Amino acid sequence: MKVPRTQRQKEVFDYLVRFLERRGYIPSYTQIAKHLGVKSRATVAKHIKALERLGLITIHGRDGSFALVINQEELPLSEMLCEIPLVGMIAAGQPIEVVPDSETIPVPRFMLARVRPEKVYAVRVRGDSMIDEHICDGDIALIEDRPEARDGEIVVALIDETHATLKRLYRHGAEVELRPSNSQLESIRVPAGSVRIQGIFRGLLRPTS
Repeated sequence: MKVPRTQRQKEVFDYLVRFLERRGYIPSYTQIAKHLGVKSRATVAKHIKALERLGLITIHGRDGSFALVINQEELPLSEMLCEIPLVGMIAAGQPIEVVPDSETIPVPRFMLARVRPEKVYAVRVRGDSMIDEHICDGDIALIEDRPEARDGEIVVALIDETHATLKRLYRHGAEVELRPSNSQLESIRVPAGSVRIQGIFRGLLRPTS
């Protein structure tokens, strides 16, 4: 299994993996620089390029965006991937239902952190309401099947048993605010009794094609 060759490369790579586990997407160069205690994005770019040469990450596009690729050739299959049900899109009029015959997709186990695979399902994201969280149209969101959430968590919320949406949740007395991460969109505020939480966002997969 390929590993970073220097301590600094290992520090960068470990930070990328931990960040992805917690938030479901890759940190920006600015965030990596802050973690390293450096001011130069060029320094960050140098380490990212070194990790790319080792085959640990893949860089996409001219803007320097990149995706994390874990080289797992020498790991047992049971430690590499797990199968997660893919239950469709988050769409109006379509409650999220996990059924036994759902299509499944392979997911790297490290992305689930401490959540058991049987407690996770996946949905395709439609729209750009969470774009500022780097959750884009066509992405696959990994959702922990849990009916409770803390304020500020990204949730799959079912409104009036008909409209499923992916938003940040905040409680305001008898109302619930479902807040998008897109400056062009406004929050949804509805009576708390009309909202049922269908899961908590735990990670993100971005199809390559």
